[in-house]
Amino acid sequence: MDIKEIRAKIRRSQYVYTHHAEIERREDDLTFVQIEQALLNGGILEHYPDTGRGESCLIVGFAGELPIHIVCGWRGEKVSLITVYIPRPPKFIDPWTRGAQDHEEN
Repeated sequence: MDIKEIRAKIRRSQYVYTHHAEIERREDDLTFVQIEQALLNGGILEHYPDTGRGESCLIVGFAGELPIHIVCGWRGEKVSLITVYIPRPPKFIDPWTRGAQDHEEN
């Protein structure tokens, strides 16, 4: 996956939310606009070559000062937003760094 390709598909509205992403979006009270902003200014933090459902990646971006993580995959020709959330301790020390506990689980 390439961030330029993901951004181009977001700009063309060629993306879909999974049911899980919608649940997580609501739990963190994130808007669609905030998620789009984060995708358009974000970068790939982690690549997942194949998790059993195909290639995916974790993007970190910002809506204003708010950090947002978005896990993206492919659904046909569209980007699939698998999950979206605000990174918080203990899983993340900051938007770019996993917490020690999370490293032990992986």
